[in-house]
Amino acid sequence: MLSTELVEKAKEAMELSYSPYSHFPVGAAILCQDGSIYLGANVENSSFPCGICAERNALYHAMMEGKTKEDFVALAIITDTDEVASPCGLCRQVLSELYPEEAPIYLANTKGEIRQTTIEELLPFAFNGDEI
Repeated sequence: MLSTELVEKAKEAMELSYSPYSHFPVGAAILCQDGSIYLGANVENSSFPCGICAERNALYHAMMEGKTKEDFVALAIITDTDEVASPCGLCRQVLSELYPEEAPIYLANTKGEIRQTTIEELLPFAFNGDEI
């Protein structure tokens, strides 16, 4: 699957975002080795800690269907911004544990810009279970 196709899936997810407070819709799509794709959108709540980001929503959706780190091939994240946006710190930490280090992460905006990175590049000194 091309990065542009995965970004289009993330855009479909973004349309389902519930973001009445930030007005910052985000969509994510995670591709697995078997070709399955899991979508996630950010969902906000008036009690701010209760919300969830699109990246974690997609990742947890896949995991609830039995997928593991070894199944994940690529992740696309899209925002309706002038520049591509990157995952928040919380999502970076979760991805550092549950997403393959060198698998591509495509950061995109609705203007068609796509930037490829990895979780290793986004969070080079991640905290992991070895420190516990």
